Amino acid sequence: MTHSDHHLTRPSSEIEAQHSVGLRVIAVYKGIKTIGLILVAMAAFRLNQQVHFEHFVHWLEHLSLTDSNHLRWQLVNLLMEQGPSKFVAVGIVALAYAAIFATEGTGLWLRKHWAEWFTVIATGSLVPVEFYETIAHFSWLKLVVLLGNIAIVVYLVRIAMQPRPKKAP
Repeated sequence: MTHSDHHLTRPSSEIEAQHSVGLRVIAVYKGIKTIGLILVAMAAFRLNQQVHFEHFVHWLEHLSLTDSNHLRWQLVNLLMEQGPSKFVAVGIVALAYAAIFATEGTGLWLRKHWAEWFTVIATGSLVPVEFYETIAHFSWLKLVVLLGNIAIVVYLVRIAMQPRPKKAP
């Protein structure tokens, strides 16, 4: 193991050592979100093709869900109105967010100071939207995600604001 490899796996200061586990947990969370968004993008790009779109709509029409039957038909009608071409935009947006989450997760995993601030800005910018969505269309999952993201922002601001030792040239 070279000196530079050793630096990537071992905290270089007491601050990094204290918060290493927390940063790694957030990095894994960002990694899971990245993988999920890549899967969404792949599905969206497949649904852009007319034959796959028609199979998906056909599957939804014949899906047997008694509790959410009305919601299912609303989704089928919305999909039929929009058509398959809208899925390209969905795929592109999903990939853009995946790139942001991957950057955050990688930077936090490597304990980069810039990644702490990048994640604060990226995650914090979505908190008002998540707050509105939680109030307007309440669900426990939305509340948990909102509180989790607020906790991440507060935690990372506290870490990022701590003084760091100067690195030797």
